[in-house]
Amino acid sequence: MSTSPADFNAQIIEEFHANGGRVGGPLEGMPLLLLHHTGARSGTSRTNPLAYQSDDGRYVVFASKAGAPTNPDWYHNLKAKPEVTIEVGTDTIDVVATEATGGERKRLYLAQAERMPQFAEYAAKTTRAIPVIVLTPTETG
Repeated sequence: MSTSPADFNAQIIEEFHANGGRVGGPLEGMPLLLLHHTGARSGTSRTNPLAYQSDDGRYVVFASKAGAPTNPDWYHNLKAKPEVTIEVGTDTIDVVATEATGGERKRLYLAQAERMPQFAEYAAKTTRAIPVIVLTPTETG
């Protein structure tokens, strides 16, 4: 019996919350965050577990969709509404999403592919340049 992507994400989110941001199974040991965003068309609140890397106080995520030919829905939602919230461990952080370009995009993607070789495989499977999204915490008073 296979689980749908929505069911898989729901299980990961539940495990993330139950274990202070840690999960097991195929994602064990992978740095994960939960991205809380709003559907660009639907206005529906959504949450996606995503692998990330830290970069100088920022959080970097990758719109790989496992090398699919199209970008994931959350990418389009961030482009439409870039002010979002993430959960990292037990912290909830307000961030603004921007897309890395040029040399910065290349540096960040290569670093991710070195840490997690599956990201090199994703890039090889698709003709699109996988977007790299930088989540920068907003200043709080």
